[in-house]
Amino acid sequence: MSTDRDPLAVEDASAPSPEEAAPAEPSEPGDAASPAAPADDTAAGTDGDGREGDGREAEDGEREEGPPAERPAPAAEAGAGASGGGSRSAAAEALAAAVRAVESGERPAASFFTGPSGGRRAPAAPVPQSGAAPRPERATAPAPTAAAAPATPPRPAPHISAEGLDGVRQVLTAGGAPETLAGQVVGVLGEQAAEALRDDPWQLLAVPGVRPEQADGFARALLGPECGPGDERRGQALVGWLLERAALAGHTVLEASVLRTALGKQSVPEPDEALQSALAEGSVLVFQEALETPGTAARPEPDGSEEEVPVRLLLGLDRYAMAEESLADGLARLISTLGTEPAPAAAAGETVTDAEAVADGGEDGQEAGAASGTEAPTDSSPAASDAAPDWEAAAAAAPSPSAAELIRAVAASGLVTHSGGEAARAEPLALVLAARALGLRACAAAHTEDGKRRLVALGDPDAVTVTGLLSGQEGPGRDAEGALALDVLAVLDAPQLDVETAAMLVESLTDGTRLVLSGDPGVLWSAGPGRVFADVVAARACPAVVSRTPDAGPIGELVSGIGIGELTTVDAPGKEVVIVPVRDAGEAVHRTVQLVADSVPRAIGVPADHTQVITPGHGGAVGTRALNTALKERLNPGPGRFGGFDPGDRVAYVPAPGRMVPGTVVSADAAGLRLDCAGSSVVVPPERVGGTVRHGWAVTAHQAAGTRWPAAVVVLPGDAAQELTRSWIYTAFSRGERHLSVVHGVDQALPRAVAEIPAKERTTRLRSLLRAPQSEA
Repeated sequence: MSTDRDPLAVEDASAPSPEEAAPAEPSEPGDAASPAAPADDTAAGTDGDGREGDGREAEDGEREEGPPAERPAPAAEAGAGASGGGSRSAAAEALAAAVRAVESGERPAASFFTGPSGGRRAPAAPVPQSGAAPRPERATAPAPTAAAAPATPPRPAPHISAEGLDGVRQVLTAGGAPETLAGQVVGVLGEQAAEALRDDPWQLLAVPGVRPEQADGFARALLGPECGPGDERRGQALVGWLLERAALAGHTVLEASVLRTALGKQSVPEPDEALQSALAEGSVLVFQEALETPGTAARPEPDGSEEEVPVRLLLGLDRYAMAEESLADGLARLISTLGTEPAPAAAAGETVTDAEAVADGGEDGQEAGAASGTEAPTDSSPAASDAAPDWEAAAAAAPSPSAAELIRAVAASGLVTHSGGEAARAEPLALVLAARALGLRACAAAHTEDGKRRLVALGDPDAVTVTGLLSGQEGPGRDAEGALALDVLAVLDAPQLDVETAAMLVESLTDGTRLVLSGDPGVLWSAGPGRVFADVVAARACPAVVSRTPDAGPIGELVSGIGIGELTTVDAPGKEVVIVPVRDAGEAVHRTVQLVADSVPRAIGVPADHTQVITPGHGGAVGTRALNTALKERLNPGPGRFGGFDPGDRVAYVPAPGRMVPGTVVSADAAGLRLDCAGSSVVVPPERVGGTVRHGWAVTAHQAAGTRWPAAVVVLPGDAAQELTRSWIYTAFSRGERHLSVVHGVDQALPRAVAEIPAKERTTRLRSLLRAPQSEA
């Protein structure tokens, strides 16, 4: 993978982040010509794909103009008469010196950050030497400490009087922003939003979709000559905006040098002072992390002390940083309460999980082999009887060797990872059924409703979704102490877990619960920040079982090859895989519609409403918008009488960040838009339709992750060639159960991406937090 990519670039196989994109066509909700209007309906979460949509522009952005960091920053002109430079404070100078000295290796971070470590929660149970000791101390900063806690669902917008809302509208109008933003502003800034904006106009940047140049225009209108690019308030707001933007790209933290450079590109004259100010404010935390150099260890100094290990400084929003620490503590607790042996390093002749390769999306599970646990100890499950469950008998009765290996690993450890493709989903299910037969409370949870459906089809009518389990709408419910009433939990589609959801899930498990994180390491990472599954595997803190059950058929063979970096030609006598070359965007749209409406139903027998189109992004000539327009015209023409929708329209409904539910429009009335989502009736209130529902004949790969259809048509337009990754291709190509058509317009960019670009990197801390106990043991 190329290393010169902008770490802040929102991950998308199509191009820059929605925040970087030009305003979308005016017909899209959330658009406005005002300087403070949301930059793009995707970024503003108004089309079902941003923070209020699928929670992720990272794979679903737009192919529009380049990043603002590459364009002249309007802030340079803001309030030219005001002083933006000036001398830096002593604190800012100290931070600048600390950052540069640490990054250059001149001095260790500990020499600058000598205060007590704060903001950390101790593990919930004693941690043995072999499994999990306390994580390394965080470098302290002038930020208040906070207890690490799992993320909570977004709170409802605060109630505000009509008079208060009018006050917000007045401030927005005075600053040249559309008053229609008032509701969003109140939702973000609270009841005192009007006063907050008057005091600090750059707080408008906290509203999803607002870009720095728009906030600068708003500030100029309100502050006049007092407004300058070096304003402390502007620097603080930009630090938060950059970190939020990084979270959209999947990062939980960023290196200090990356933030400093990004601030400079936004015309902040003193980036270090802006960082220090944000740290002092308390919403940004700073950490130190040892730089890993394979094959080296700290050498003793002449005086007997160990040589200082080089570290890097990382900064992150408290929300994500503390969720990551909470998750690490929770996983350590699960490991410690049952005990485990970390996954061993691969030895000659052994088939052990290549954790690093899996973490980078560069190795397929079938290639990597497997690593199981040790002999099963006496069960400590709360539901266990006086006689320990006979795990060995359950393993002997397992339907496959890989399922038996997984059962033995779970018998020995409170945390186990399991990697494999679609066929391997039967293995964690076999574990759950075996645990129930042993008298334990066991549950299998999938990421999507379709994943749950596939588990039910495999033989578990009690399967749930992760969202349903956490909300209490599905599963066994919670005990008197608020923990999930479970002894064994298998989470399938684990690569789709973001750090906040994972923290919430682990915090809901009581001591002694066995947790299995199972998934396909080749697919795209989560819609939200973090790469939980990959980091846990890479940390080697628990047994890592890799299935030896291959996915059958031509599609399975093709996808398995992609997973190990090989794009091979497969024999498809039943037209299971078809490649359709195209020359330009117009031909790509034409052939896609032809495939869905005619060719696939006629040749394969899969009707149009069971065929899913997948394309890299929403914008552009072959994005989801263009394709959905063409497909609607062919398959369900109509005037769009229900806010752009007609009965029979296929839609992508996004009820919460990171979750896309396919559905069909049934009708609409005063209560809202009525959908049929896999047999379930859903009513979307009128005020939420624009932000959570869009046409769904065509979706992006990130929206499609966790769901499969009888047939898939993957569209690869030429303008996405430079941004394709192996994980994107792997995910898109594996969505079809019976048939895959590839509308191919990227020429050699396809095999090059498969061979050379595993995935877009994310900066996270979970792997190092989990590895630390092993290095200290």
